[in-house]
Amino acid sequence: MASSATAPNSLSFFSSSLFLSSSHQIPKTYVSVSKLGSGRVSKPLSVASQLATLPIISFEGEKVGETYLDLKTAPDYTARSVVHRAIVTDLQNKRRGTASTLTRGEVRGGGIKPYSQKKTGNARRGSQRTPLRPGGGVVFGPRPKDWSIKINRKEKKLAISTAISSAASAEGGAIVVEEFGEKFEKPKTKDFLAAMKRWGLDPKEKAMFLMIDVDENVAKSSRNIGTLRMLTPRTLNLFDILNCDKLVLTPAAVEFLNARYGVDALEEEDEDDTEGSEEAEE
Repeated sequence: MASSATAPNSLSFFSSSLFLSSSHQIPKTYVSVSKLGSGRVSKPLSVASQLATLPIISFEGEKVGETYLDLKTAPDYTARSVVHRAIVTDLQNKRRGTASTLTRGEVRGGGIKPYSQKKTGNARRGSQRTPLRPGGGVVFGPRPKDWSIKINRKEKKLAISTAISSAASAEGGAIVVEEFGEKFEKPKTKDFLAAMKRWGLDPKEKAMFLMIDVDENVAKSSRNIGTLRMLTPRTLNLFDILNCDKLVLTPAAVEFLNARYGVDALEEEDEDDTEGSEEAEE
């Protein structure tokens, strides 16, 4: 009698295909990372390493090889909360907080009593700036406020790597396309749409391209496609990763992600922290 496996809960935050469970995922290897040389005793940061194999597609749409993404990810029991804190921080820090209203003490006018206290049949009124009258002050209205909140740098970095790793692990969630910046001799949206169809991308679905350098012709050819986001390492953000249905990388972008968010990057950070603590002790 075959036992049925129970699929883990989805970690999707939007209507995208990210954080979907996949039956062919490689088991994660958990490591505990703690800051060395620190006088405080804190709970170690639990980090997982997840390997995802991605197909490499040529400009003509043929599979020419494979590559891998080996990124740090948060464990299953904390991944949702880590990514949630990061996306809430990003969205809330975009709020300008400039909404403002005037109270009855700040509204212009109202210095004289509108009419006499008695003998008019109307309610008693001492000022036209009362909130009960049109044009008067506002009670408990919005005031300028600083909405910004803080998140730890390593936690935000872990949230981005977790989202990318989840997209890469999902079936059909991410592909790698050979460098195509020089393939477009002139800006033309029709040529870019044809290339997307060769790569197996639906123009009606949201796609996020991550490239190290975006050629001018590529940027102009893709900017009229409303469902497409063309990002670089400088503009990479968590919202666009979670909001897309397909993640498209270049070989150079894969190398950047492995160097920036991979396990080796984690070891380099620990070495830097250790060296800094040693210099402080000297």
